[in-house]
Amino acid sequence: MTIEWRYAIEQDLGILSVTGHLGPDAVRRFGGAVGWVVARGTGPVILDLTELRSWSAEGQLAITEAARRLAGAGRRLELAAIPADGSLVPPGDCPDIPVHCDLAAAFAAHARREPAPEQEQQAWRTDGWPT
Repeated sequence: MTIEWRYAIEQDLGILSVTGHLGPDAVRRFGGAVGWVVARGTGPVILDLTELRSWSAEGQLAITEAARRLAGAGRRLELAAIPADGSLVPPGDCPDIPVHCDLAAAFAAHARREPAPEQEQQAWRTDGWPT
């Protein structure tokens, strides 16, 4: 089982949404998504895990590695709606990763509201992303 992902730039925030199971089989695909994010946009990145069914220890390590990659590019990673089966405990050398209860709380933390439908939005996704 793997993941599907979608990346959108909304009001100067990068939103990387992930569905499926972030386990050993999905780590490489997740890393590719993070590479896509690093190459596009600036500013903070919210990793929206609302539709993520579960994650493994390898998946959690991939998230901490993503935080490092983004920090190296001058960007910050934040999490929204982590899976109920555990919390992320990054290693001591990992950048701080704020955790929000959901995507709305992440937007609120940045004093932004969700964009109106008529606003132009850039977005990229995997072919299997639900429409």
